[in-house]
Amino acid sequence: MLYHLLISLYPQVPVFNVARYITFRTAAATMTALLISLVMGPWLIRRLRDFQVGQVIRQEGPESHRAKAGTPTMGGILILTAALVPTLLWADLTNVYVWIAVLSTASFGGIGFLDDYLKVTRRSSGGLAARHKLGLQIVVGLAVSLVLMWLASQNLYNTRLIFPFFKQLIPDLGWLYVPFAVFILVAWSNAVNLTDGLDGLAISTFAVAAAAFTALSYIVGHRVFADYLLLVRIAQAGELTIFCGALVGASLGFLWYNAHPAEIFMGDVGSLALGGALATVAILIKQELLLVIVGGVFVIEAASVVLQVASFKLRGKRIFKMAPLHHHFELSGWEEPKVITRFLIVAIIFALLSLTTLKLR
Repeated sequence: MLYHLLISLYPQVPVFNVARYITFRTAAATMTALLISLVMGPWLIRRLRDFQVGQVIRQEGPESHRAKAGTPTMGGILILTAALVPTLLWADLTNVYVWIAVLSTASFGGIGFLDDYLKVTRRSSGGLAARHKLGLQIVVGLAVSLVLMWLASQNLYNTRLIFPFFKQLIPDLGWLYVPFAVFILVAWSNAVNLTDGLDGLAISTFAVAAAAFTALSYIVGHRVFADYLLLVRIAQAGELTIFCGALVGASLGFLWYNAHPAEIFMGDVGSLALGGALATVAILIKQELLLVIVGGVFVIEAASVVLQVASFKLRGKRIFKMAPLHHHFELSGWEEPKVITRFLIVAIIFALLSLTTLKLR
């Protein structure tokens, strides 16, 4: 909205020409998101306490987490507000990629909101039935995928896969891209959800991944950089830089209140939305496979759950003391802040590694 206003005023006020630059609008969106988070945070925490929207702790979780019961949850509302409002203010709203990212993120957030609402009203750690939650995620994934196939028919998108490290390996999946994209969206919304178990863990590692995708979106949308790095240039993907910048700002603002000891939890409304946002951006900028490296921490966390369940069902034995993996380290004697900090360091390493793959191609 502000973007279109400033552009319209540019002929009369030349300084507004800065609104044409994605870098300026990304910085503005990041700062706007951070400001909204910091200002709105205390108010939302008070309101959630007034409505007794408190976290319900799973009985099978670590004993040390019992003290967190009652901490305001559904803080993902703050993240979504702080991320989506600046995007709508500073991005080019005629860009279809922006709307796909915004609506996909909001839809996954809506599923999480319903799950959190049921948990709070039932005073139970069980919200939506697993099959219902998965079904709704698949529906959103299908909607996004079919829109992308329509864009492909208009030559505004393509169904090719870009493999990290291999510049000649670019297979075209055609209609097989639909189930592939659905899997990416559903898997990543759940991967971030599984990582959300310690104060500040999911949001800090997400901020690092979002920062990496801010850079990647800008590069993919930039003609010179994309050609130099032998990437498929997607001109409209450049506007996603603003969306990713807003996600970074919203994450940092939320981390201010979610840092240990947390004053508020994001809940599924936050974790499902953030996972969906990451996956959607990765799909739109054709870096679906690189997402595995960018979000390496989320992959490891999700894999630990899969391995734990498979091992118990097949052998009757557990691999880890508790899954997801962050709980294993907690039960191994690591203090919660140490687990969070070390996972954050690993997330930064993965993000830097992902950026190096661009030149290694």
